[in-house]
Amino acid sequence: MSGFKNPAPIVSEDPNAVRFGFTPQSENWNGRLAMIGFLSAILIEAFTGQGLLHFWGIL
Repeated sequence: MSGFKNPAPIVSEDPNAVRFGFTPQSENWNGRLAMIGFLSAILIEAFTGQGLLHFWGIL
């Protein structure tokens, strides 16, 4: 095994890169999108005066 080099893995060092599967980057994106969704629900309630489900006509 003296002639073999240990190849370096080809991995992007960008922490904001979009990757699929259970990776720390996917958890970061999941959290960011959840915050955007929560903020949009709060803004819909603030500007329309109705809850999110009433705004959509579900209740």
